[in-house]
Amino acid sequence: MKRVYTAQNGMLVSHLRNVLEAQGIPCVLKNEYLGGAAGELPLIEVWPELWVQDDARYQQAQVLVEQTLTTGPEAGPAWTCPRCNEPIEGQFTDCWHCGAPHPDP
Repeated sequence: MKRVYTAQNGMLVSHLRNVLEAQGIPCVLKNEYLGGAAGELPLIEVWPELWVQDDARYQQAQVLVEQTLTTGPEAGPAWTCPRCNEPIEGQFTDCWHCGAPHPDP
């Protein structure tokens, strides 16, 4: 068993566990509830840790973690609001000015 990731943000570590498990990589989340001991123990020692159970899948897990952390949501093309003609960036689903929804393509 090898540790593939640790961070202070437990939700991020849990999300990465879900990503790995969705790819069939068995893993374990350690220190999930140890945050209450922060201050009594060194901070980095109580951070949640994601461990891969199968050492043979460790490299694959590292790649998936890196891809997940560096890949953001894809934005569509910019669009113009059909109600107020305001230019809107592609990542938005509603007009910031009048609240009109993005027209379906």
